[in-house]
Amino acid sequence: MDAATVNAEIDLSAPSPLLDAEAITRTARGVIAIEALAIAVLEKRIEAEFIRACGMMLACPGRIVVTGMGKSGHIGRKIAATLASTGTPAFFVHPGEASHGDLGMITDKDVVLALSNSGETDELLTILPVIKRQGIPLIAMTGNPGSSLARQADLHLDVSVPAEACPLGLAPTASTTAALVMGDALAIALLEARGFTAEDFARSHPAGSLGRRLLLRIADIMHTGDKVPKVRADASLTEALVEMSRKGLGMTAVVDADDRLLGVYTDGDLRRTLDDHQVDLRGVRVAELMTRNPKSIAPDKLAAEAAQLMETYKIHSLLVVDGERRVVGALNIHDLLRAKVV
Repeated sequence: MDAATVNAEIDLSAPSPLLDAEAITRTARGVIAIEALAIAVLEKRIEAEFIRACGMMLACPGRIVVTGMGKSGHIGRKIAATLASTGTPAFFVHPGEASHGDLGMITDKDVVLALSNSGETDELLTILPVIKRQGIPLIAMTGNPGSSLARQADLHLDVSVPAEACPLGLAPTASTTAALVMGDALAIALLEARGFTAEDFARSHPAGSLGRRLLLRIADIMHTGDKVPKVRADASLTEALVEMSRKGLGMTAVVDADDRLLGVYTDGDLRRTLDDHQVDLRGVRVAELMTRNPKSIAPDKLAAEAAQLMETYKIHSLLVVDGERRVVGALNIHDLLRAKVV
């Protein structure tokens, strides 16, 4: 739908003034273009100073203390959260509160990352002498390399932008975007340098769906013991169907005398059996009808792997086997749904 059509569909009886859809579209696209340019110019600034900053943060025996006022403070909070969730211990300290006791949260084992677009934020400059006197390494992220904060820092990351997206040049827009992206660049560079894994990430997000997907093992959710449907190879089809009905997983394993997996008989196999009018339903053994070499999974595998296996092969249940192919458990798609893996 073009801007003219949008204008035509606006209710003229509404109390708000008529919106000019073309002007709104033009402005919004202009904002995106300005902020995209602000990000693009950062790429050339990933040089020696950025590498030294990563090295300083990587070697930090304490935590990265992020600080900033106003909009820079909001960005700083997000950077601290990203660092902490990707393997670099970090937290945010409000510079105003720091002057009234919170400086005690910063130790000489920490590294301070201070954000200020102007580099002249009073609240930050007030606490600099204390930080410097304690010998705490200071990384500044500003849009003004010649500022007081940049000059007093041990390292300076330049996040200056060609222009703000705000036509008045007042509201921080492109500058905050640039600072956020530079913070993400630091966090991900450190993540890779530490060899931080998906499981490491999940351990710090245990309550989220990602944590469940990455930490939950098959052994945590599978049916075990008497709840596992299984029959011997010499069992009749009737016996197999009784076992399937009793265990309620839509299938049964077919095993040998040592519980080693020989095959599986499922609800789908039953439908195919009923369609075959030549099969003697009362006299046939389940081993004659089972699917041989069925898909299975080990108990130490991730539950997410079971979900992927089911999706790939269009099946709704899996048998769980040990290293010697003995059946030790079973699960179906409903178990994965209850565990919120899918």
